Amino acid sequence: MLQLTEGQIKAIESYLKEKKSAGLISGEFYKLARENVFSHLESWQKEEIITRLVPGFAEGLRQAFQEGRIDHIIYSYLDEIAFGTGGIRGLVAFTEKELEDFARRGNKSAILRGPNTINEVVLLHKSAGVARYAASKKLRQIVIGYDNRVQGRFFAELVTSLFLREGLDVYLFDRVCSFPELTFAIPYLKADMGILISASHNDKRYNGYKLVSATGAQFSVVARNEIYENFIKKVSLAEIKLAEPSGEKAGRLTLIGGKTSARKDRKVKFIDIQTPHLAHIKNFIVDKDLVRKYAKKIFLGYSAFHGAGRFSVPKILKDLGFSHLKVIHSLNKVDGLFPCFLLEQQPDPGDPVAASIAVKEFIREYGRMSFRRLDLLIGTDPDADRTGIIIKVPASQKKVYKEILARPSHILLPKTLQKPVLEGDWLLLDADLAWSILLWYRLEKKRLSGGDFSGDFIVMNHCTSDALAAIALKYGAGVIKTWVGFAMISECIERVWGGEEVLPEKYPHLIYQSIAMEGRRINIGAFEQSNGFSIFGGPPRAGERLGENGHVRDKDGTLAAVLLAEVAAYARQQGSSLLELIDRKIYLDPQIGLFANYYEPEPYWGQYEGFTGLSRKIQVLRKADEIARKVESGESVSLGEKKITRVEIYRTGKYDQLHHWKGFPDEGIRYFFGEGGLNYLTIRPSGTSQCLRIHIQLKAEDVNEENLLFKKKEIYSKCKETVRIFRQMIGLK
Repeated sequence: MLQLTEGQIKAIESYLKEKKSAGLISGEFYKLARENVFSHLESWQKEEIITRLVPGFAEGLRQAFQEGRIDHIIYSYLDEIAFGTGGIRGLVAFTEKELEDFARRGNKSAILRGPNTINEVVLLHKSAGVARYAASKKLRQIVIGYDNRVQGRFFAELVTSLFLREGLDVYLFDRVCSFPELTFAIPYLKADMGILISASHNDKRYNGYKLVSATGAQFSVVARNEIYENFIKKVSLAEIKLAEPSGEKAGRLTLIGGKTSARKDRKVKFIDIQTPHLAHIKNFIVDKDLVRKYAKKIFLGYSAFHGAGRFSVPKILKDLGFSHLKVIHSLNKVDGLFPCFLLEQQPDPGDPVAASIAVKEFIREYGRMSFRRLDLLIGTDPDADRTGIIIKVPASQKKVYKEILARPSHILLPKTLQKPVLEGDWLLLDADLAWSILLWYRLEKKRLSGGDFSGDFIVMNHCTSDALAAIALKYGAGVIKTWVGFAMISECIERVWGGEEVLPEKYPHLIYQSIAMEGRRINIGAFEQSNGFSIFGGPPRAGERLGENGHVRDKDGTLAAVLLAEVAAYARQQGSSLLELIDRKIYLDPQIGLFANYYEPEPYWGQYEGFTGLSRKIQVLRKADEIARKVESGESVSLGEKKITRVEIYRTGKYDQLHHWKGFPDEGIRYFFGEGGLNYLTIRPSGTSQCLRIHIQLKAEDVNEENLLFKKKEIYSKCKETVRIFRQMIGLK
């Protein structure tokens, strides 16, 4: 049995006292650390299964102490990693050195592991609880996949071994797969649940898994709580059992993937999932004749950001006739070390810095002239459930966009990323604008064909632009706003399909707002500000799990990429660029208007690191909460010229325990300016990493064709200035 030395115990105690005295951790977190860290360290060093499964465990802990990484040690043993609606996600490694060692040596690597990080033991422990839940519900089949993360295949095979041992039949992807392929495979194969080993768009140090139900949607909050409270919490590490290399898996393992998958074990059954998944996506093209005629005139680039999208996005675009497609090869290799990214850089296609990397790599490979010819540069994140779109800026607007896109002075980047690439020439189309023009196009096409909107509705998260609501209502569709996350979107649509009246007062944990929803049953779009999109359709037919004329019940980056390419083809047909189409059809339409939706993550680069970082995040939110209390008490508070007229604090209780804050504002705090409810600033904690997100929406008034460029510049300038003042008020630079 391993034991802490007196020196190691003293190092932890001294560190905690020092940080508490300096005000870097709160009294609550000091107490929590004293209560948990030593007991967790002791229990993990006693467990025989840990030293057996993870030969490098003891050496990793010893090295961390030797290197003085006390903050990392405390963070690793502070708590058990949170089990959320989407599954689990967390750090695998803290440093580049650790990550490279893990990539080389797997479970023999000397990296720091604990109950609050992602590692072999944590994945097996959570999976054992999930397996027992499955047994209690008589669930028999599970789909397991993995994306490009370091040792993703190893993790997938490890949990596969556990589920086989627990008596489930397993469909295992035999290559890197996207999350949408997995969420499609489950209903397609009539399986009962699924797991994707993935950390989505988080930086290279992360991993985890997404847990999915029989419909392909994430589990509901109720089901999640049942899995955790009744099963995961009751499983001890000593109870974890794995299948034997032979015998246990006979006849119960099926490999799935794509036609070109490299299958070594010819004795194991195989099913092609990629072909039906891509065929299903093609059904959602609105104007096939338009695509057939104009696809060959569109110039596209593509970045897989080292992930699973490389197998699906280029293939389907080429199948549809988009022959002028240039793949960025330096970002196309499946590689969990993300060689084009720094340690803390997120491979998120909606992140401006990630977008600049894609632009830089495209120009390096194909040249500036090829870049300037592009209509779209498409990016998908590692598990390909999110899509980002880079578009060219028309010459007449470059000067304005150079100012709009200028980084505020408080945003500091590493020196290697300071130099802009073709500044003002290109624009990362944020999801609010991308989804707005996509929704407009699909509704306008339906209107022109005489379509009926009486049963239609959209669902959007409460941080997504109100432009989407304005577009839907203009055409006669209903609108529901949920809290953040596709689990919320999916549960909401499922309740609507069931004929329920979905109102905030009835489902406060689920709904923010419901508008014109009477008699609606057909979902024509599900939208997230964080670049997620799908179409759920109408209630499923008898015996089916996907909605009628609907796609997967979570976001699909391949679907979004294809449908936005169709909009680009339409813009070409109209003799326009995508940005000019947005100007005419969105900004200049008095029924929609110019909404400026501006967003800053905090910190802008990376996240709040370690144990002290977690405490810092809470300190900032406490100050934001203090401003809200002042407004609620009647005190006059302004952010520059913007007077706060009212405040809404959004709490669902899902992260109270994790942050040790009863009433933690997990869905954010919103400060409204003026009347009408369309101008506001929101600060909310990220649900996937240790950072905060500051969103602001302002709507420009009296916009016309003559003053449009001036109004764009003016409204975005006001957004940035308001955020700057707010940052100062909550103690940020």
